[in-house]
Amino acid sequence: MILHGYFRSTASWRVRIALGLKGLPADQVFHHLRRGEQRTPDYLAINPQGLLPALALDDGRVLTQSLAIVEYLDEIHPQPPLLPSDPFAKAQVRAVAQAIACDIHPVQNLKVLARLRDLGLDEPAVQGWAAGVIEEGLDAVDKLLARQSGRFAFGDAPSLADLVLVPQLGNARRFGVELRWNRLTDIEAACLELDAFKSAAPSAQPDAE
Repeated sequence: MILHGYFRSTASWRVRIALGLKGLPADQVFHHLRRGEQRTPDYLAINPQGLLPALALDDGRVLTQSLAIVEYLDEIHPQPPLLPSDPFAKAQVRAVAQAIACDIHPVQNLKVLARLRDLGLDEPAVQGWAAGVIEEGLDAVDKLLARQSGRFAFGDAPSLADLVLVPQLGNARRFGVELRWNRLTDIEAACLELDAFKSAAPSAQPDAE
């Protein structure tokens, strides 16, 4: 497998964690987002959206969208599971993962921030708007996870929710958000005890700057 990503890409970070938890090897090809390498014709032939990550399978097929990639990996390599077997519990995990991946993370996308600048917002306003969305979203996630017990988001083993949460907390720090949610930072600390989370961190990637 080949993972197309970028060290600071939050979505690529999720997939790196999943690969690590599953013990699955993958070569990495790096595309520098700030230099626009995700918009080259060669990469657009892989993912017409021009977004990271993309996972090229050994047979040449390609998957895009990080949550779809992670769930694919979970189905073809079910151990350790990243989703519970109970339908209600599975929906709860997906709900938290999607709350972050669909409602919080997209506003920090480079295209969104560039559009705000094009509309005339200065840099402090752009950064402040993104930080505000992160804070509002993490407030809600914190309340959702306060209903759960265990060292991780849902119980005593990492799930899809954890591998989405940890990169988002890293992203929050980049935008100057004070992490005042003890439940969330406790989950993060538990995750960072695991090699899969350590090795997936942006600072551990060959293309880190």
